Amino acid sequence: MTGEFTASEALDLRMTSLLLRPHPTIRPGDVAEVVEWFGAMQAQDLASGLWSLGARLPRWTRSDVQAALERREALRTWPMRGTVHLVPPADTRWMLELTGVRSLAGAATRRAQLGLTEADADRALDVLGAALTGGGRLTRAQCLAALRAAGLSTDDQRGYHLLWYASVRGVTCVAPNVGSDQTFALLDEWAPEQRRLERDEALALLAHRYVRGHGPVTAREFAGWSGLTLTDARRGLAAAGDLLSTVRVDGEPMHVDAALAGTPRTPVDDVLALPGFDEYLLGYRDRTLMLDPAHQAAVVPGNNGIFQATVVRGGRVVGVWKRTLGRTAVTVTIRPLATLDAGARARVEQALGRYADFVGLPARYDWSA
Repeated sequence: MTGEFTASEALDLRMTSLLLRPHPTIRPGDVAEVVEWFGAMQAQDLASGLWSLGARLPRWTRSDVQAALERREALRTWPMRGTVHLVPPADTRWMLELTGVRSLAGAATRRAQLGLTEADADRALDVLGAALTGGGRLTRAQCLAALRAAGLSTDDQRGYHLLWYASVRGVTCVAPNVGSDQTFALLDEWAPEQRRLERDEALALLAHRYVRGHGPVTAREFAGWSGLTLTDARRGLAAAGDLLSTVRVDGEPMHVDAALAGTPRTPVDDVLALPGFDEYLLGYRDRTLMLDPAHQAAVVPGNNGIFQATVVRGGRVVGVWKRTLGRTAVTVTIRPLATLDAGARARVEQALGRYADFVGLPARYDWSA
């Protein structure tokens, strides 16, 4: 099916694909369904990752999401672009083999900068494998201690590199935190039932999941998100076949989930409070449908890759927010990036109230402008 879409209509479809509006084919009921829908969800900042899930699971609390991760409904690792994502446990290994390994291309150069050798990296795999054997998990500090006990230096980012390397090689994965401490487990023990796919099957599945969770999108957007070459991105989109439809957005061909292509396209004036590291922005290279370029500096100060949490109205960023968790309340500071009258500000506070409910604290609001 081919259709003509304006930019605003495409944005409405994207918000539905992102599960930020009701979807005609899915109403996710748990963490596993949300993560499988996307295939991978940005989660290098754990607090943002938890709220990304909570924002798509009405009435769920942070404790509910944490319990789901303890049930292994999803796990965290480095499946693409050298960045931590939430992924379906059973899909972890084929994703690492398809996209994660691409980040290994620069590993030798990075090791040389850090004063590590390939033998050091391989030794780290053995050390962590032995330390974690038995189904348990160790904190980051305990993993680093095991590496040091084996004679491997962990100073000056060496420890981070070795922990990353072990996960990308499929030896370990990031298990849920114990308190505030990050933990690691053996992938084979934490998620023993792994799905096996041929390469073209994997490309097709990843392409379909990306498009259904982000569309309408181009092949270049898929390549940028996955870290695949543009050739492989196009191969995956073609292999997805009838699961996808091609539409035109202001004349440009884009891909959308076939189940969504024919749905009514009507503007929705909703207000949402989203985390900074969310697929809403991180899932795209070209963010102009959602973000006015004039507001880029406010959302990513210094252009350093650290995204601020956003206030979104009608699919567009209209503000940023920060939260301070106290013992008795969460204080939310809101900085508008567009004119918001009293009625709009009340709606923003209502949206942020959902976040306050998520963390289980009453909210205090501080409007910075």
